[in-house]
Amino acid sequence: EVQLVESGGGLVQAGGSLRLSCTASGFTFDDYAIGWFRQAPGKEREGVSCITSDGKTYYADSVKGRFTISSDNAKNTVYLQMNNLKPEDGAVYFCAADTQFVGWPKFHMDYWGKGVRVIVSS
Repeated sequence: EVQLVESGGGLVQAGGSLRLSCTASGFTFDDYAIGWFRQAPGKEREGVSCITSDGKTYYADSVKGRFTISSDNAKNTVYLQMNNLKPEDGAVYFCAADTQFVGWPKFHMDYWGKGVRVIVSS
């Protein structure tokens, strides 16, 4: 069974940091691009960041310089380090896997997790 499970969400004050984790099972992790997405109430889903199987990284302009994506293939886990968080970063964050990644922000979600909530207080 393919699963993506996110963890690390929570409540943080503006300016603070959180690290989200996305742990995959049931597929060969390092053959896929893994992306982080977020959706706030009343807003469209936004692609936050992506890391490819060969380690290339991509970021939305809104998070460049503040967020860092990384992967640990031995643990089948992708991390999203979020620093200098802003209230507008508050959303449900979820990760997804793309089996045939062609470029960012084009990302086809072949698998995705349930998400974790991030709340940033001002």
